[in-house]
Amino acid sequence: MTFRRVLKLLSLLFGFVVGISAAAVAYFTRRMVAPARQPLWTSPSQMGLDFENVQFPAMDSVRLSGWFIPARVAEQAKGTIILAHGWLWNRLGDAAADLAADISGTTPIELLRLAHALNYENYNVLMFDLRNHGESASHPPVTFGQLESNDLLGALAYLQTRPDIDKDRIGVVGFCIGANALLYALPQTDQIRAAIAVGPSTAAVYADRYARDLLGMPGLAMLPFVKWAYSTIGGVRLDALQPSFAAAGAGTTPVLFVQSQGDRWGSVEDVNRLRMATPGGQGPIYVDGDHHYRSFQYLIDNPRPALDFFEEQFG
Repeated sequence: MTFRRVLKLLSLLFGFVVGISAAAVAYFTRRMVAPARQPLWTSPSQMGLDFENVQFPAMDSVRLSGWFIPARVAEQAKGTIILAHGWLWNRLGDAAADLAADISGTTPIELLRLAHALNYENYNVLMFDLRNHGESASHPPVTFGQLESNDLLGALAYLQTRPDIDKDRIGVVGFCIGANALLYALPQTDQIRAAIAVGPSTAAVYADRYARDLLGMPGLAMLPFVKWAYSTIGGVRLDALQPSFAAAGAGTTPVLFVQSQGDRWGSVEDVNRLRMATPGGQGPIYVDGDHHYRSFQYLIDNPRPALDFFEEQFG
């Protein structure tokens, strides 16, 4: 009887572990394929900024939603800056208000503060939601920059239709997958005069370090199952997403890289590889801190390096 009870207990324990593991694999796969959306929690008007609600198609026709914030003095505008947000965010950034944020140690990222700083210096600003995020249309899976580059190209095409901007002075600031989208987009356009890539990463490198930091060895053990589920459902192999291959054809557009030195999710080595692969790569600017979000917060708190960079490149 004792032996049978032990077997039953072990079976229950094994089933519990398998069930928890399966739930974790399903949860992380869902976040990678079609993540839950963060609603918009404010608008530019709350910071005293005039803006237009805009919609435009990505280059592959996915509907995208955003805001166009005109320069304060239109005839003296210094240029136009597109802000491309990160994974699981929306055009405003990341509210970091759920349980996952508490577990992972993420902090709020308020892109509207950067938009305000740019607009104060008399830039037009275009903020928009990437596909599968915010108020833009669904088109799973998330490809960590590859298909999202079509969104950035769509934003550029939209700006070309506006008579109130200088087409020769368009810049981009990309965060996380927005930075990856920038690297994928550069070989396909000559409309970007200068750009800043904040915390870009190769998807497989990011997934490995993210799993290790959040769950330790169990996370690494589950990662192959997450990758398999992602490729099966999404039709894309995570290991095949290589922004460095695209960046090599980016031309001479100046691209300033920004990376936190002790990033537990990204990698200094990976960012250096991306920067070296990009013909116009500059930096990186290294930011103190051991969290992936530190590089994002750096430009929010210190917009001057971005302002100086665009002023220099735009002349």
